Amino acid sequence: MSELKNKRLFLLDMDGTIYLDDHLFDGALDFLAHVKKIGGRYLFLTNNSSKGIDKYVEKLARLGIESCADDFLTSTDATIFYLKKKNHKKIYAFGTASFKKQLSDAGLPIVDTLEDGIDCLCVSNDWELTFKKLEDSCIILRDDVDYIATNPDWVCPTWYGSVPDCGSFCEMLYRATGKRPKFIGKPQPDMVYLALERTGYGKEDALMIGDRLYTDVACGVNAGIDSVFVLSGEGTLEDLETSETKPTYVYKNIREILNDIEKNG
Repeated sequence: MSELKNKRLFLLDMDGTIYLDDHLFDGALDFLAHVKKIGGRYLFLTNNSSKGIDKYVEKLARLGIESCADDFLTSTDATIFYLKKKNHKKIYAFGTASFKKQLSDAGLPIVDTLEDGIDCLCVSNDWELTFKKLEDSCIILRDDVDYIATNPDWVCPTWYGSVPDCGSFCEMLYRATGKRPKFIGKPQPDMVYLALERTGYGKEDALMIGDRLYTDVACGVNAGIDSVFVLSGEGTLEDLETSETKPTYVYKNIREILNDIEKNG
C-alpha cells in the first residue's frame, strides 16, 4: 500500500464524491488544485451513461471546475470500446438520446425500434425511460442475442434521495425474461486500465475515489490499485461492515482526504 502523499493519478467518481446534483462539495476545488500543484493528474470516471462528456464539461463549468473531454472516462466509452470489437449487425440502444448519439457517432449500427436482425441489446441509465423500451427489450431477449449493460448501479443519487439507475432497469428485465447482461462499467477494471494507458502512470501511482463500494471501490480492487471510500454519497459505514469489498482508506468526504494529504505531505 502506497501512502496518499505518493499518489499522482487520482481517478474520481463524480456524483456523491465531488458533487451532488448542482451542489459542489466543500474541498473539491481545493483538492483538484492540489493535484495540479504537485504535478499530478486527475480523471473523472463515471458510470452515468445518460449524457455525453460535453454535458459533464458544461456542468462542471457551472460548478466552477474547468475541464475538457480528455479529463473524463465514462462507462459509455468502455461500452463503445467493447461493442466495436463484436461486429454486431444491429444494436438496439436502450437509453437517452445522448447515449444513442454517442454510440451512433462512434460508428456503431444503432436502432431504437424493433427490426429484423437485431443481434445485441445495449442498456444504459435512461432518464427518458418508456414502457415501450422495456417491452421491446423483453421481445428482443426472447432470442439468443448479445445482452450488454453500461453499468450495474442500482440507483443514482439526487438532492432528494435516489432514483433508479441502469442496474435497476436490468433487474426489471431479469424478472421478466430470466436473462442478465454483461456489465461493462465499474466495477469492471476496464476504465482504470484505460486511464493508466492514457496517462502513462503505474498502478502504484493511482488512487480510485468514490462513494460506492460495489462499483467505485470494487473497480479499484479489481484493477489492483488503492481505493478510497467516501461517505458523502450513497455508501455508508453500515455498507462497509457487510460488504466483502474493502477499500484501502475510508474518509468522510473529499475535504478530509485533502486535509490528510496536506498534513502528511
